[in-house]
Parts: sequence; structure tokens; C-alpha cells
Amino acid sequence: MANYVRFRRPDGTSGAGLLEGDSIAVVKEPFWDATIRTGQSVALAEVKLLPPSEPRSIVCVGLNYSSHLNGRPVPDPPTLFFKPLSSIAGPGDDIVLPQGAGRVDPEGEIVIVIGRRVSKATSREAALDAIFGYTCGNDISAREWQRADGQWWRAKGSDTFGIFGPDIVTGLEHDKIELRTRVNGAEAQHAISNELIRDIPEIVRLVSAVMTLIPGDIIYTGTPGEPQALKPGDVVEVEITGGQVLRNRVR
Repeated sequence: MANYVRFRRPDGTSGAGLLEGDSIAVVKEPFWDATIRTGQSVALAEVKLLPPSEPRSIVCVGLNYSSHLNGRPVPDPPTLFFKPLSSIAGPGDDIVLPQGAGRVDPEGEIVIVIGRRVSKATSREAALDAIFGYTCGNDISAREWQRADGQWWRAKGSDTFGIFGPDIVTGLEHDKIELRTRVNGAEAQHAISNELIRDIPEIVRLVSAVMTLIPGDIIYTGTPGEPQALKPGDVVEVEITGGQVLRNRVR
């Protein structure tokens, strides 16, 4: 298991590395094919962690846990949608509640990070082979806009609604990833990836059947349970097996 991060130094330059305790061992970018250490390290406390990849595509799966369906039928075909790149926010960034959005919920999720170009994966093995690792995601969702609009463009795509990070965790078994979401320290969501209706290799297979995925692309896999409404000042934390906590404050 390894934990990859991207970071920004105080001088404004950015880099990537392996998280090792309180420091980051700097590696050459891109690191998808090989991890090459530069011999340099930086103190974690002296840098700002960034979203751990720079995706070209952000794909999301909706309604993918029975606990979130709340008795509704399983969607067939599955519910898939996109987030714009402008929605991206990272660890420590504020969640901004848009004016007039009404109720806004956090949705903690396991996020797939693609590490190998894949198009039309024909098997589960090929789908898994395209995955570099996993990170935490928070699919912020404006419920009134979601119900009112024909498309979820603003309900799921507003600025700061596409949060992920802080690290990419490698070496995890796809069906044994634990997910926890906390709001103000109290557990709000909990699930294990084997509870997904469409599991991780099936998700990659479905998406790659119609669009090419490249290294750095991410896929949100769905959220469990019934998320709660957010208010200014709330602190949301999302955590997956082996990873650091994704923490964001609401304003």
C-alpha cells in the first residue's frame, strides 16, 4: 500500500510524492507508470495538499447503494453523470453553498483513480488493470436544484461541488474498501465497497464501453444511506481504508 499526493509549496510551485509519516518523498510526474523518487522530501506541514490527480473527465455513478435507494428500484441502465472540471475542490478547501440553492447535502464516496488508458474494457480483469488506486470523494449535491432541473448541471456541478483527495491509496482490494463520512465529528455515513450495486470493475467496464479513460481521470462510485443537510460552519470529513481524511468546512 502506498499513498500518493500532490502539493503546492509556499513559493507557488507544485509537485507530487509519497506520503511517509509527516513528510512527503518527492517523485517525478507523471507517476502512473513508474514511481521515480527524486531524493528530495518536504515536510507535510509546510505545503498545501492539492487534489491528487488532474482529471480530464469526472464521471459519477448515482443511486448505487441499496441504502441510498430507500426502496426505489435499481436504475437500469445505471445513472451516470459528469461533473465539470470547474467544480473541483481539494483537501482543506471550503464548500461554498450557492445562493438560492436550498438544501445542500454532502455525499461521501469511494473514488476510482484511473492509471492506465482504457477503452472498451471487455473483462473485469481489464477494468481492474486500468485502476491506479482510490481516493475519498464528496459529491456535494443541491437537492432542490436536483429535483427541479432536467439535468443535474448545477445541482452536482457548482463550484466546490467536486471534492476529492487528499491522497490516492494503492494496493487495496476493490471489494473491501471501507467508507466513512462524518459531519462535525458525528458519523453520518458508513459502507463497504462490497455493498455497491454495480461494483468497481463493473463501473469501469460500463464507462469505458463508451468513452476512453486516461490516467488521472476519476469516477465517483456512489454514496450510501441518507445524507444530511449542511449549514455554514459545518465540517465534513470523508475517509476510506488506508487513506488520509478529506476535511472541508462549509461556508
